[in-house]
Amino acid sequence: QVQPVESGGGWVPPGGSLRLSCVVFSNIFDMNWYRQAPGKQHRELVAHISRDGSSTDYAESVKGRFTISRDNGKKTVYLQMNNLKPEDTAVYYCHFRNIDGHYWGQGTQVTVSS
Repeated sequence: QVQPVESGGGWVPPGGSLRLSCVVFSNIFDMNWYRQAPGKQHRELVAHISRDGSSTDYAESVKGRFTISRDNGKKTVYLQMNNLKPEDTAVYYCHFRNIDGHYWGQGTQVTVSS
C-alpha cells in the first residue's frame, strides 16, 4: 500500500472539532493535507509538515484553528481542526511526493453545517 489512507471525517456543527488521521507506509517524506471544496476545480493546500515534524506551515484561512502533527512511530499524520466553519466543508486528502510522483489518499469528507 503506497497511497496514504485517511480517516476521521464526518459532520460537525459550526464551532465544532474533528481530527483527521492519515496512515502512511513510510516516514521519510514531508506530508501535506489538501482539501477540495464542493464546486471547486482545484485542491487547496491546507497544511504541511516536514518529515521530522520540526516544521509546519498553514493556509491563511486555517491558521490558528488547524494543527498538523505526526507520530512517526505510528506512521500517522494528523490534522486537528478546531472552530470549524461552513467554508471548511470539503473532501480532505493526505498527500506526499517523491521522485516517482504524487501520491494521494482516497479522501475523507468533512461537512460543517447546522
